Amino acid sequence: MSAPDLPPGLQVFERGWLSANNILFTDGDKTLVVDSGYCTHATQTLSLVETVLGERPLDFLVNTHLHSDHCGGNAALQFRYPKLKTLIPPGHAQQVAQWDPVVLTYAPTGQLCPQFKFDQTLQAGTEMRFGASHWQVHAAAGHDPHSFIFFEPVKKVLISADALWENGFGVVFPEIEGADAFAEVDATLDLIEQLGPKTIIPGHGRVFAYAPGVLAHARQRLDFFVKNPLAHARHAGKVLLKFKLLEIQRQSFNQFAQWAIATSYFVTIWENFFEDTPIRQWIEQLCSELIAVGVANMEGEYILNA
Repeated sequence: MSAPDLPPGLQVFERGWLSANNILFTDGDKTLVVDSGYCTHATQTLSLVETVLGERPLDFLVNTHLHSDHCGGNAALQFRYPKLKTLIPPGHAQQVAQWDPVVLTYAPTGQLCPQFKFDQTLQAGTEMRFGASHWQVHAAAGHDPHSFIFFEPVKKVLISADALWENGFGVVFPEIEGADAFAEVDATLDLIEQLGPKTIIPGHGRVFAYAPGVLAHARQRLDFFVKNPLAHARHAGKVLLKFKLLEIQRQSFNQFAQWAIATSYFVTIWENFFEDTPIRQWIEQLCSELIAVGVANMEGEYILNA
């Protein structure tokens, strides 16, 4: 595949799955980064940014949405760059200002996110200057009801966050909580199709060239989940377990299972979809499925990330 055609001064730090990708803009009088990764990777995030910026300050931080893997490094960046201006989606701005880790989902999912502040909220339908380019700001509900994506119309580059990956999209968490959000995913995929991007910078995974097949695959995946909500709920449970394994790497299986049972988001999934199965047994089934596909291992009494 040919190298992605990105605007000058744009650098993508591909981070994996515990931390979302970071997109750093340096081609302009102000520097800006989109998303800051997970908090346990904050030292690496700072190192990546500092290596590129050198003595230049980081002027702006923009979050696509407020899941912990996208904003967990906010506090560290704000401490390192005291004059940094932070922009977030407006949906949970009040909860950030008051710091409500329950509504922000950090406590219910058992994830970590140090308290951070913000200076402004993003506004859908506007344009922002990222580096030397103008980027359109679009609301992109579905995976998160308050998520945003950003589109540069000259080179047709899309920062898609978790609305579109090379092989799908992020868990549709509002569906797990009882809201009807699959239609919002569909609407966001329609929006992306209308924008007609050439290059996608996803929230996770490599930068890739857009092709109709990417959207077709996402629509097939969405259609499967619409028809099989239990499969989507099961997928969500495994994603959250894998996320924790990425964070802790290794733990006794009994402690790991007890953590999940004591974590309210797992209880919500279980109560809404799997209550006929004892919760400990359900957690064990999910872990067995992670092991079966090679993304977790058992070593004696320990479960390990793989």
